[in-house]
Amino acid sequence: MNVIPQTYSAWRHCIEVECGIPLTPEYIASRLNVLREPAADETRRFVQRYGRVHWRRVVAWFETAAEQAAARES
Repeated sequence: MNVIPQTYSAWRHCIEVECGIPLTPEYIASRLNVLREPAADETRRFVQRYGRVHWRRVVAWFETAAEQAAARES
């Protein structure tokens, strides 16, 4: 069993249900601010631990979540 989410829906479930973190526009923006900065310490640790491919995937998932949140608000 792979504990690292491999799909957007599994990632979203992991964050919202298993971790209990609501994907609010504010939370999404704060995570993207860090993850989009390759030189940030947190981002470098993330890439070192999970790899560049997963890092890019997670950034894309946060971007998808941001688009969905914006669509709900409009």
